[in-house]
Amino acid sequence: MPGRLAGKVAIVTGAARGQGEREARLFAAEGARVMLTDVLDVELKSAAEDIGDAARFMHHDVSDEDDWTAVVATTVDAFGRLDVLVNNAAIHHVVPIEHETVADFQRIVSVNLLGTFLGIRSVIGAMRGSGGGSIVNVSSLAGVRGYPGHSSYAASKWGVRGVTQVAAVELGGDGIRINSVHPGMIDTAMLPVDPRGNLEARLAQVPLHRIGTTDDVASLVLFLASDESSYLSGAEITIDGGSAAGRPAVSRE
Repeated sequence: MPGRLAGKVAIVTGAARGQGEREARLFAAEGARVMLTDVLDVELKSAAEDIGDAARFMHHDVSDEDDWTAVVATTVDAFGRLDVLVNNAAIHHVVPIEHETVADFQRIVSVNLLGTFLGIRSVIGAMRGSGGGSIVNVSSLAGVRGYPGHSSYAASKWGVRGVTQVAAVELGGDGIRINSVHPGMIDTAMLPVDPRGNLEARLAQVPLHRIGTTDDVASLVLFLASDESSYLSGAEITIDGGSAAGRPAVSRE
């Protein structure tokens, strides 16, 4: 049976490890040809080579406009078209506002928000040439609710929501769908380490009482990339074990 992404070509950023790598692997398993991009060259090369002939890889700073031009051009040259973009690449740190620096704030926003904007803008022409496409922007539960220590990260991820909404309105006529996903606690290297070690207390705020997996997120991203979600655009989907429906994120204890 053909896969759910048979015949499609995708770019997945931040694909050297974690959610991005899992998404790239799942896409390839479902019939897509995939360009994996990241700045972690060793891990990126290993992931792409392990996927096999359906994958290519490129060093890619998502905050760099010229890098985006090169990635899109190389993808189309290699595979003949472009149908899917997953803006997954992101960086993260936790620090109170009073200790946040301008340099760190700008660095987080540059990768997480500017990188998403540049990705959307860069693929429009190629997706028009393919008759449309799907863009999945990975935001965060921190782009939906306030969390202490997340001023720069939250600013970037709330911004991803905004640019997603505008792009969905502007590009719908071209058959280009844009949706955002908002993961909660997911078991990756970006999962913040709580210095108080109160994982049990944090899980108590998750109605499903577990940390999410990269498979959980990748399955949702696959659905949004596929034609199964062909009438879905401008959606904001939390994938958080029910956290957004639960108790307040900021503890008053």
